[in-house]
Amino acid sequence: MAFERFGTMDVNKAGHLEIGGVDALRLVEEYGTPLYVYDVALIRERARGFKKTFEELGVVAQVAYASKAFSSVAIYELMHEEGLSLDVVSGGELYTAIKANFPKERIHFHGNNKTVEEIEMAIDYGIGCMVVDNYYEIELLQKILKKKKAKMSVLVRVTPGIEAHTHDYILTGQDDSKFGFGLTNGQAEEAIRRILAASDEFDLIGLHCHIGSQIFETTGFIMAAHRIMEKLVEWHKTLAFDSKVLNLGGGFGVRYTAEDKPLEPAEYVKEIIHEVKKMAKDNQLSVPEIWIEPGRSLVGEAGTTLYKIGSRKEVPGVRDYVAVDGGMSDNIRPALYEAHYEAVLASSPLDKAEETVAIAGKCCESGDMLIWDLPLPKSNAGDVLAVFCTGAYGYSMASNYNRIPRPPVVFVENGKSKLVVQRETYENLVQNDLHL
Repeated sequence: MAFERFGTMDVNKAGHLEIGGVDALRLVEEYGTPLYVYDVALIRERARGFKKTFEELGVVAQVAYASKAFSSVAIYELMHEEGLSLDVVSGGELYTAIKANFPKERIHFHGNNKTVEEIEMAIDYGIGCMVVDNYYEIELLQKILKKKKAKMSVLVRVTPGIEAHTHDYILTGQDDSKFGFGLTNGQAEEAIRRILAASDEFDLIGLHCHIGSQIFETTGFIMAAHRIMEKLVEWHKTLAFDSKVLNLGGGFGVRYTAEDKPLEPAEYVKEIIHEVKKMAKDNQLSVPEIWIEPGRSLVGEAGTTLYKIGSRKEVPGVRDYVAVDGGMSDNIRPALYEAHYEAVLASSPLDKAEETVAIAGKCCESGDMLIWDLPLPKSNAGDVLAVFCTGAYGYSMASNYNRIPRPPVVFVENGKSKLVVQRETYENLVQNDLHL
């Protein structure tokens, strides 16, 4: 495998992997392993790329970071610096946003089963809008708003019946989904009627959809935009409803391996804008404000996980297993989705491969395998393995399985590193345990 650089990655004079101008081996010396490392410059570049495309095309928009990809105080602060909005899906993510002093008017709250406590927190903090997902939520939210004598801006989440070409577990836009109101079966229209009838509590500002994740082409987004705009034309006549906002979600693909061929962020945005503008013009409608929700495409390629190699097991005629000091506890995606990754030795990323090995995690599970077939130079215990494109859903889905503490998170930029999430300790693991 040829070493392909992400963002500010480079090989320094010592021949070591360098991220953000910082030697990866120096990061390991200072912070230990496993270690999540984020290239801040690349995140900024991606955020600005999305925003710039809307600005250049003269479209009013919001780019909301889908924070389920990676949630922490520091990443929220970074997104605020870049002028992004924020998509949260739980009370915990909202609480983190509050601790980060994220502007409340730019927070959007998602979720298919929001609790009373979560809804009350969102109302009390005065967030920008709620994305309603089902009839139960409409009734519950209206009841709480009445009690608090408050009013909330809302988007209706619809499933446009468009399937993205991705893994079944992360498809969310097709008719058979736990998310949203069906666009083609009358559910979405009924939801809009109910919300419009409760104008004392609701300000219906628009529609939302999300067709899937890790999408490498624009066809699905164009079809979804077209289908929703068709309905908006119909509802303009039958319901006198004009959508101020059209949120087309996220799902823009990133490069995990050489087989992945994602488009540049601007390409997705341009195609979406073109379709919405065309449909609006052809039907004498105002162009709605367009919102998108990139998550993985902002932070995925910016993340690298550093591990130390430990044991080796050779199975003659089958494969050689090389174990690292992490695994499914810090990256469950290979076990959950059969996700593929690439990696290099941080001390010698340009050296030619001498063998193909399987990278095993340390958890007590046969399925704890990070990479099945990885070409590497000959490695030894203590060498540092750098696994690329782990910025999305690594830390956010990490667990304490086998009572393994979660790794720390470090941001690197302009030759400096900053610890933004501390490594968990064994004391942290038992702090909520109680004796008999």
